Amino acid sequence: MDWTLGERFETPGGTVRWTAFGQGDPIVLVHGTPYSSYLWRDIAPALALTRKVYVFDLLGYGQSEQRDGQDVSPAAQAKIFTRLLDHWRLDRPSVVAHDIGGAVVLRALLLEGARYRDLTLMDAVSGGEWEGGLFQLILKNADVFARLPGYAHEALVASHLRHATHTGFRPGVLDAFLAPWRGAGGQAAFYRQYSQIDQTATAEFEHLLGDIPVPTRLIWGTEDRILPPEFAKWLHARVPGAELSWIEGAGHLLQEDAPGRLLALLNARPAS
Repeated sequence: MDWTLGERFETPGGTVRWTAFGQGDPIVLVHGTPYSSYLWRDIAPALALTRKVYVFDLLGYGQSEQRDGQDVSPAAQAKIFTRLLDHWRLDRPSVVAHDIGGAVVLRALLLEGARYRDLTLMDAVSGGEWEGGLFQLILKNADVFARLPGYAHEALVASHLRHATHTGFRPGVLDAFLAPWRGAGGQAAFYRQYSQIDQTATAEFEHLLGDIPVPTRLIWGTEDRILPPEFAKWLHARVPGAELSWIEGAGHLLQEDAPGRLLALLNARPAS
């Protein structure tokens, strides 16, 4: 499907692209890495039947600007997200975040003064010992990865993307996720963002998880190989009153593996 973010929000680090659908109570959908708002292409229009849905590409991702020297760390993204909420004139929207988007929205809420009506975290980076695997390798060897031949870089990114889905991608979807990371500029942007993601992103707010001031829900795939179910249990133990819902047979990308079941959960708001 055509997925075009027609609106622009200017930041010191570059242009963030966004769009909104529908009418009603606002809900903001936040993607993680190495994905883009394209991940919400099935979910956003369905939610927009009853709500106003906001989607955007994090700076350096998807259709948002990529350039040398960008600060695309979770800390920087949290500041941008907080400014975006002000730009949209949203006081207390519902917020749904996936993967490293979890760290972004938690930082915005707990450290930047953002305010939400309720919060849903899906297979989300939120604390604990999550820095491992590809994250750790790139952090330690970013210059080496940045010099990979283009074909080797693309193969690595494709393999990483496939690892995130339990059921596999539908035709054309993998190519859409790969597109922003192709070419010299895309390759540089890919390793730029990974080299700026580490556990300090969550360590700075981890002690505040018990103070989250809004109804919170956790949704997790039982077959997640990126952030296995142990991470959901860790987070659930630290957020008093949080609901935890499992999606059986789904991996890290619930939006790809089980969009119908995910949508049903998102349409049922977290209990107050």
